Amino acid sequence: MKRLHGLFAAAAAALTMGTALPADAETLRVGMECTYAPFNYRTESGELAGYDVDVAKGVAEIIGADLEFVCQQWDGMLPALLANKFDLIVASMSITNDRLEKIDFSSPYRDSVGRLVGATGKYENLFDDAGKPIPENFKDMRIGLERASTYAAWFEATLPDANVVLYDGSEATYLDLRNGRLDAIMTNPMKAHLRFLSTEEGSGFNFISPPIGEVEFFGVGVGIGLQKGQPELKARLDGAIKELINDGKLTEYALKYFPFPIHNQEWGDD
Repeated sequence: MKRLHGLFAAAAAALTMGTALPADAETLRVGMECTYAPFNYRTESGELAGYDVDVAKGVAEIIGADLEFVCQQWDGMLPALLANKFDLIVASMSITNDRLEKIDFSSPYRDSVGRLVGATGKYENLFDDAGKPIPENFKDMRIGLERASTYAAWFEATLPDANVVLYDGSEATYLDLRNGRLDAIMTNPMKAHLRFLSTEEGSGFNFISPPIGEVEFFGVGVGIGLQKGQPELKARLDGAIKELINDGKLTEYALKYFPFPIHNQEWGDD
């Protein structure tokens, strides 16, 4: 998943979470950008908020820990964890093979998927009941994709005969979709909602596909990062995330910011 790098200077101060825990409760330091709304950001009053913050607090409550949030620039997130500046990363960090060579991750708590956006009610038969694309129903469509993206890789492998138009950035795809030069675009559904569908310019458009998330192209999701060699802590984090899923808390957190859950319910299965 693409992230914005180095847009803001990091704050050095940590913010302690207030919870009704014993004085000798375990304290875990949590690294995040504090500038990546709606996942982790400061409100006008200076308090940390967002989906990642909610997840961190929910996990802490379950495992009986107190938290200190530490604001850190994205580019320095992994080095700071490895240098013991904090204990966990809860910053919408995707679980990738490259990162798994350096650190461990909890089980995922957020999707990393793609979804098609197009005119409302115009394209209703692009996928079958099993969520698989129907190639012949794409033949008259122009699909806008960002060049060298996971979305482009998925189309090349899954719908090689589709009429794909490649762009150097995502902003032009939204413009051409609105102007009728494209019939659909594929992008991150959370980004599509915030950037386009929830705005006036997105009126008349909606998602026209189910979430598409084959691990081969989109990874396994977003997790909590921690240093290697801590199997007990990882197991506690995994158990807490499963509990948040099964209790409906992850859905509750997501619906504060989006009109849909942003995790896979199957992650809560035994």
